Amino acid sequence: MIALVRVDNRLLHGQVLEAWLPRLSAGSVVVADDDAARSPLARAAMTLALPDEMPAAVVPVAEVRWESLAASPERVLVLMRQVADLERAAAQGLTPERAHTLNVGNVHYAAGRRPITSSVYLSGEEVEALERLAARGFAVELRAVPGEPPLGLDEIERRYKSAPQG
Repeated sequence: MIALVRVDNRLLHGQVLEAWLPRLSAGSVVVADDDAARSPLARAAMTLALPDEMPAAVVPVAEVRWESLAASPERVLVLMRQVADLERAAAQGLTPERAHTLNVGNVHYAAGRRPITSSVYLSGEEVEALERLAARGFAVELRAVPGEPPLGLDEIERRYKSAPQG
C-alpha cells in the first residue's frame, strides 16, 4: 500500500530516513523523479543512504506503476521533487483510492514563489495544482516532519494570499 506521497525537492535525505520512514512504518521507497532516474550518481547516492534491507527504486514519474504500489503488502513511501509531478502522477494513475494523502514537505524558494512556511515556498500555479488535486479527492497537507501539525489546503491558500510576493 502507498503510505504517503511526499513532495520534497531534496528527495531522499536524512529527514525522510530518520522521521518519515519510521513514522509511516514504510518497508520500501520509490523516488519518482525524471532527473534522478537519469543520473546514476543520484540513484546511487540516494539508495546508499537507506538500510540494506530497505528496497528502493528511482524511476521517472511516467514509469511509476501506481496500481502495483497500492496493491503491495508493504507500506511504500513515494517521494517526488515538485508539485507539478503530483499532477503528472494523477494523470498517469495516482488516485485518492491508491494514496489518499499528498504531503508537501519542502519546496525551495524560487522567483515567483511565496513563503508558506520556512521550508515551503509555492507559486500561484502550484497552489492551483494543489486545489485541483484536492477537488479530485486527495487530502492535501503541508508539513516538514511527522510531529508537526499539518496545514490543510485552506491554510495553505490563506498563507499564500497574505505572503509577500517573491
